[in-house]
Amino acid sequence: MNVDDLVEPLETYIVERMPVKVYGDRDQMGAAAAAAVGARLRHLLQDSEHQVRMVFAAAPSQNELYEGLVREQGIDWSRVCAFHMDEYIGLADTAPQRFGRYLTERLFSRVQPGRVELLDGLHDVEEECRRYGDLLRAAPIDIVCLGIGENGHIAFNDPPVADFEDTRVVKAVKLDEACRRQQVNDGCFERLDDVPVEALTLTVPSLMAGRELFAIVPGASKRRALAAALHDPISTACPATILRTHPGITMFTDREAYSL
Repeated sequence: MNVDDLVEPLETYIVERMPVKVYGDRDQMGAAAAAAVGARLRHLLQDSEHQVRMVFAAAPSQNELYEGLVREQGIDWSRVCAFHMDEYIGLADTAPQRFGRYLTERLFSRVQPGRVELLDGLHDVEEECRRYGDLLRAAPIDIVCLGIGENGHIAFNDPPVADFEDTRVVKAVKLDEACRRQQVNDGCFERLDDVPVEALTLTVPSLMAGRELFAIVPGASKRRALAAALHDPISTACPATILRTHPGITMFTDREAYSL
């Protein structure tokens, strides 16, 4: 993306230490977020010895970001190691709702990272948490691209299970009903009964350990969660409030989601 083609944000606010950039619509937001992530990638890849390690969210709220990343030029994706942050437990390999499949179709198959590590929700749960945790602990995570759920979750750390002091890297969780309803609202499942009740997720400390975070939060359905994330006391009642404490985070949102 040519920087000259980017639209300036309508507003930029600093909430504690976190810049919040508000754009007119989702397309502008996604293009700006992709340009920022792309610029960071190119900067890191200037070090010829460095393999960039990234964690990606899988949700419709990230669609515009990933479309923008596909168009970014000058990125040697062969030197990127890609992870994702959550996956349903027990959902069939062929299910279109699998988050690994979403990311493969939307991004990985199109930019061809040198290494892609997917969570396996059909494997033994304890063994998979250990396996994926070992992969994540092998070296620091450079970039995390994440969203915020309608209930304020980050990854699948819903309010009932979020733990800001979690000692685990990856864990199995039972999904909050509000989280499961969002999957129906997003059009991923037809009925609540179709949504799995358990999932694997990176823990809050795992996400916060990323050196740089890019939060992408568009749409009217996220308005209440975003307002809570920006203005409520920092607590697991709205897990996304913890993002305000990260020293290297930028939030991108649109006019539909942002409210004073």
